[in-house]
Amino acid sequence: MTGFTVDPWDPGYAAALAVENLSEMGATSAELVIDIERPAADWKPVTPGPDVSPPGTLLVADGVRRIDARVWVHDPDAPMPVPGIAASYAAGIVRCGPDGADLAEIQVNRSLISASPHAPEVKTTHATYEPSKAADASFEELSLALQRLVTQLEVDLAVRHRSRGDDLLLVDGPLRGRSHLPRTIGYIKTHHTAYLPPPQSAVVAALAPGQRTPVFLMGTSWRRHAWYLRLPVQSSAPWAGVARCEASADLDPAQVVRLADEVTVALPPLAGVDYKDPRAPQNLVPIGGLEKLLRHHLGDSRLLYRALRTAAAG
Repeated sequence: MTGFTVDPWDPGYAAALAVENLSEMGATSAELVIDIERPAADWKPVTPGPDVSPPGTLLVADGVRRIDARVWVHDPDAPMPVPGIAASYAAGIVRCGPDGADLAEIQVNRSLISASPHAPEVKTTHATYEPSKAADASFEELSLALQRLVTQLEVDLAVRHRSRGDDLLLVDGPLRGRSHLPRTIGYIKTHHTAYLPPPQSAVVAALAPGQRTPVFLMGTSWRRHAWYLRLPVQSSAPWAGVARCEASADLDPAQVVRLADEVTVALPPLAGVDYKDPRAPQNLVPIGGLEKLLRHHLGDSRLLYRALRTAAAG
């Protein structure tokens, strides 16, 4: 008998909803240190000086994930089969420089994730799913285990392609799990939580394109430096074109301020345009292009789902 069964429930049924309306964002109890770069009472938009240059090489890393099927692993040590997921995920690196951007590498992996120690390697006619362990059988933990695999793949690719001491790595999404990498910035496009108090939030709304807020330190379940910047945008909405950047909490103030200035200068030329991308300008052109390539490389979800069902019945 085969070691797993495919659940007939559509794996793409649920989707995350991003909160776009600032008035709907939740408040936070996060630790905040506002006066990293300047006193809280003296917060105002920061324009990088004329001596600030973008990095010679900007590496942009991104990853995508997809649940191809929900499965049940038949565990001889458990009274009932243990739930799991069969997932495809991919990561890639785009290298941006003075002469344009080029694709450095894309890698696609597939895993069968379960809390069971008996999760099998699943070979289908189209792909092989390697077993991977989750801490427990909840869907939340299975999803977190998948995200950890995506993050680790991004880290592996980034380490492989860092060739210069002065290059800068931009990862799409929070920095968590990657803060140990040197000169690395997390890039967050959407905002679910209002982290700053009202006086400092007003500075975010007052940013002009190419400006940033002062750097601050924030701590939730992990600590990092952060700042907001505004990209070129037509809309006059208070937070239109605003992205949040994160850097390691281990950096000293001078280091993180220098990084913040470099990023604020480097990103505006890469901003997405609204007639090509509904998430413009925050969805940077290299990120949008890389996402499309990565999703293409994941393969046909219907084909993989049928292959998994065939392998389960074999």
